Amino acid sequence: MKVVGSAATGEEAVLAARRLKPDVIIMDLVLPGLNGIDATRRILGEFPLMRIIVLSACHTPEHVSRALRAGARGYVVKTGSGAELIYAVKAVSAGHQFVSPTITSLFPDGVLDICAAKSSFERLSMREREVLRRVVAGLSSVDIAQQLGVSPKTVDTYRGRLMVKLGVSNRSALIRLVIEHELPSP
Repeated sequence: MKVVGSAATGEEAVLAARRLKPDVIIMDLVLPGLNGIDATRRILGEFPLMRIIVLSACHTPEHVSRALRAGARGYVVKTGSGAELIYAVKAVSAGHQFVSPTITSLFPDGVLDICAAKSSFERLSMREREVLRRVVAGLSSVDIAQQLGVSPKTVDTYRGRLMVKLGVSNRSALIRLVIEHELPSP
């Protein structure tokens, strides 16, 4: 095995994947800007044969399912041993899926259901996600409208739709929900 590069943000990971074309990528979920799940989707959209293993401190069923549905072939918890990560790289390189044993116990019947219904966040359109990230960053409707080239009324409509889709009743609850599910702001 040889480490051929590293990246500090999701955008850098996508660029590094394009430039270096590695066989396996070890991806964190919580990255500034573009999160690890979205970076995984982008990379695999361009390079479907690349294999991605998530290495994360987040290991709720929601995080694991979202990562696997995005195309990750492995999921290793950061508290796992180095040997576990090496085993995951070997397994994924050989075309198998690997999930840390501590994660499999989080799922009913010990089976990972990667075909489960999409989460509320995954059902959001790309534009809704753009608005959501900017709301969490603290931008006003006017600022968001200027950045996205739409009217402030349109931004308010998007925010209202977001609150309905995510089941929250106000901006504070919306922001708290996003922070709890590690969707970073731009």
